[in-house]
Parts: sequence; C-alpha cells; structure tokens
Amino acid sequence: MDDDLNVTYVTLGGHVEVYKYRYLYFFIIFTAYILIICFNFTIVCLICFHKNLHEPMYIFIAALLLNSVVFSTNIHPKLLIDFLSEKQIISYSACLFQFYLCYTLSGSEFLLLAAMAYDRYVSICKPLQYPTIMRKATISILLLLAWLLPAFQTAVPVILSADMKLCNLVVEGFFCNNSMYSLHCVSSRARSVFGVVTLIITALFPFLFILFTYTRILIISYRSCRDVRKKAAQTCLPHLLVLISFSCLCAYDIIIVRLGSDFPTAARFIMTLQTALYHPLFNPIIYGLKMKEISKHLKRLICQTKVM
Repeated sequence: MDDDLNVTYVTLGGHVEVYKYRYLYFFIIFTAYILIICFNFTIVCLICFHKNLHEPMYIFIAALLLNSVVFSTNIHPKLLIDFLSEKQIISYSACLFQFYLCYTLSGSEFLLLAAMAYDRYVSICKPLQYPTIMRKATISILLLLAWLLPAFQTAVPVILSADMKLCNLVVEGFFCNNSMYSLHCVSSRARSVFGVVTLIITALFPFLFILFTYTRILIISYRSCRDVRKKAAQTCLPHLLVLISFSCLCAYDIIIVRLGSDFPTAARFIMTLQTALYHPLFNPIIYGLKMKEISKHLKRLICQTKVM
C-alpha cells in the first residue's frame, strides 16, 4: 500500500527466474508483440482495401484479428516493463482493468466465432436466402452484440471486486486473470453465480451453437455435390481450428483457478505464456494461409514487396 497516494499494489508472482532471463524474456515478448501487430494488421488492411473481401465472413475475421491486437496490447507492454523492473507489481485498479479487458475480449471472441458459424451456415445451407439474411444491418447487430454483451457482463464482477477487502497481495500469474480472485479475503457468492452465468452466455452457448451449425453444414455438404463439400471444407476448417485452439486455452484458464497453488509455477508460466503469445499469432496465420481469397491477396502483396 502506498500511503501517500492511497494506492494498493499487487505483486505479479507468476514470473520464473525473471532476474536471470529478463533480457531473453524481453526479446521474445517484444518480437512476438511486433509480429502480432504486423500479422494481424496486414490481414485487416487487406480486408479493408480489397472490395471482394467486403463480405460478412471477412468482416468478422477482421473484427476477430482486431480483438487479438487489443488483447496483446492489454498484456504485452506491461509485461515488457516488468521484465526490466526490479519489482513486478501492478496497482489493484490497473489489475482490475486488465482483467476486465482480458475477459471482455475472450467473450467477444466466442461470440464472433458464433457469428462466423451462422454466416457459414446460411451461406452453405440457405444460399438463396443469404443476401436477404446477411445484410449490413444484421452484420452490424452481430458485431455490436459480440463486443457490448461481454463488456457489460464482465463489468459486473469487476465492480463487485473493486471494494472487496484484500488479504493477499500476490497474483499467481504474470497478468491479472482469474487468479486475481485469490487476493480477496472472502469469496463473493453473487460474483461467483454471475461469473457462471456469464461463462454460460458468452462461452458455453456460443460453443454449442457453433458445434450445432457445423454439424448441420457437415451433414448437408455430405449429401451435396463435390463443389459444396469443397467450399464447406475451405471456409469452415480455419474457423474450427481457431475455435479448438481458443477453447483449449479457455479451459486451461478455468482449470488453473481450481488447482490454485497445486499447479507448478514453471508449468503455469509456460501455459499462461501460450495464452498471451500463441493464439494472437495463430489467428492471422491460419486465416492468411487457409482462406483462399485472403491468401491470394497476401501472395500478391509479398510479390510486390519483393519487386520493390
């Protein structure tokens, strides 16, 4: 506690031998952060500048990639500062804000993936109705829901946590995720119940909806001609890969809170590092390589750069 400023600081205790490897950690995270920004913004710019990519599916992809950039910016700059600092600390208010952005963006990602699944379902299973259903108004509503619903839902546990008494000032992680709840003297039943409701609405329901839509697409494409099966595989596979990757990381985040201190610090550090690095890098690579139209524009851009 800083008595002069009346600010409570929390120690980020998830770092492993930071004094020994600080410059190595700094180089890895800094390089990864630059690559995340470059890769994601390259795909977003391609979608913005090319009219044939101004379709619902690509707009949702652009929104997903922007999420990755904001998610990384929420974690990486603070992480870089911590590697070069004597103490790895964060104010409690900044910790709450980092927690808020982290889970708002995570919920948003599930809802954007659900919107993509719905778009693919209408495109493949109801092609004649596609222009009528997937209008600009529909896309705008889906985007607003994907961003605003998690934002409002995550705000409630953050507000409830803001005035709770702290008995522990060490977070078992290198950024403020679910492990932040271990700081409080008593657990809030209202917050726990609301957390479960939020998890069901922003993660479980979208996940089940995605599975349902892709199962329907699989059944219909299996009964259809070869071209339909090819189209379904080309457009749905990248979304499924991203869904599986992100779901595994979210499952880890939930499990780690249950295990608490029983989970080894080094293993926790490696797994949490994957959350911060792997997924934001994985998204643009998958969409850049697996989405045919994006891949074409990407290859042209690379060829033009080589000529220059």
